[in-house]
Amino acid sequence: MQVKDKVIIITGGGQGLGRAMAEYLAARGARLALVDLNPEKLDQAVGACIAHGVEARAYVCNVADEAQVEQMVAQVASDFGALHGLVNNAGILRDGMLLKVKDGVVQKLSLAQWQSVIDVNLTGVFLCTREVAAKMLELKCEGAIVNISSVSRAGNMGQSNYSAAKAGIASLTVVWAKELARYGIRVGAVAPGFIGTEMVASMKPEALERMTSAIPLRRLGTPEEIAQAVTFIFESDYFTGRVLEMDGGIRL
Repeated sequence: MQVKDKVIIITGGGQGLGRAMAEYLAARGARLALVDLNPEKLDQAVGACIAHGVEARAYVCNVADEAQVEQMVAQVASDFGALHGLVNNAGILRDGMLLKVKDGVVQKLSLAQWQSVIDVNLTGVFLCTREVAAKMLELKCEGAIVNISSVSRAGNMGQSNYSAAKAGIASLTVVWAKELARYGIRVGAVAPGFIGTEMVASMKPEALERMTSAIPLRRLGTPEEIAQAVTFIFESDYFTGRVLEMDGGIRL
């Protein structure tokens, strides 16, 4: 589908990759519903999208809360009168080794660390996809859902929770693509590697050097390159059930 005039929800749309996706899609004429927990950053992102001459609205919502997701999707449909797409981008990090050992086990990855990441990064994707797909069927809108996985889905030290969630997203992409194709809904995913977001850019120079030296292309990806990949999935009508690797060739 062409994204011009299409209504697309972006979770985690207030900052980082989500905002980059929002601005990229806005420049191509999409109508955007940006979802985040930070009202100030949401308003800034919405303003940046409106500057491109498109309709954009902000929605404060915790994607891990079923009632909030149901209400948010219903409100978006009411405000825009249609719904054609979703980017499941919202995510958090709570990194930690399974066990920290020094003369015996001194620390364990806590259940709270595990559960918080699974709740947002995996259950949140499930809830948003379920509600958006149901609303698209109700409104008779065809379109696409794009999930943001990660190179870490292959397994990255210190990221039991994050790796499990991102691997789950890759599997669910295939499941939902098979289930929803009959209704005119495609489902794809993008798996970013190390991307030059504000958080990464604030790292110490020596840490950045170690990170980029492991990437065959010898540089970080840009948020705009991830936004381009997301847009490719939306606009490629024969793409579904697959994960686009956007990692500069790195393999964890």
